Amino acid sequence: MPQIRKLSPTVFNHRVTQPAQVAPLWVSTVATLIFGVLYAILPEHITPGPSWLPLLLELLIILPGTIAYLLQHPFSVRTNRLIAFCLLGIITIFLISSVVLLITTLPARHQGRDAISLLRTAALLWSSNVLVFGLWYWEIDGNGPHRRAEIGHQATDFLFPQQADGNTKNWVPHFLDYLFLGFTGATALSPADTYPLSHRAKALMMVEALIAMVILTVLIGRAINIV
Repeated sequence: MPQIRKLSPTVFNHRVTQPAQVAPLWVSTVATLIFGVLYAILPEHITPGPSWLPLLLELLIILPGTIAYLLQHPFSVRTNRLIAFCLLGIITIFLISSVVLLITTLPARHQGRDAISLLRTAALLWSSNVLVFGLWYWEIDGNGPHRRAEIGHQATDFLFPQQADGNTKNWVPHFLDYLFLGFTGATALSPADTYPLSHRAKALMMVEALIAMVILTVLIGRAINIV
């Protein structure tokens, strides 16, 4: 399990900050594996290939880094970020593919007995959407958790309420904060108390809201209509 690291003091805005901390990294790894488990439960007709394939790919990609860490030869920060973006690309493709397949196969599933199956599938996809974009926000904000710590967790891609005063209290955003951001984006289809600042953050939030809107309005609405 990765330990919280302390970094050397950093000059930001012409002032010296206290040594910053890197939030625990293992939580995002667990969240990635949870996505694989949720995806494995999806019906085969809305998955491009076996539903267990994303989980298998995740394990194959994560395992070498885990072994290297346990042997006290961890990968570099750059290598870990490349692995993270590789995983994010894979799970995002699977998520979007399943949403598209669900829409295209929806007209053929018009019997009342399919309503519960549709609701269950929509719930799994909605939860997967929250996880995937929570991981994206965690990884892009300030160019990753290590870089965020080096600049004293100042607002870069997202502005959390705790950063409104320049983060004078050295607040550290954890993965749960980004997961909450993903949850509010998929529920309210807009930011809640945390605001996107960069173009990439805004683009990701638009994509997440679009996927959530399709699931909540089109799919669940169809399921209710055929009950």
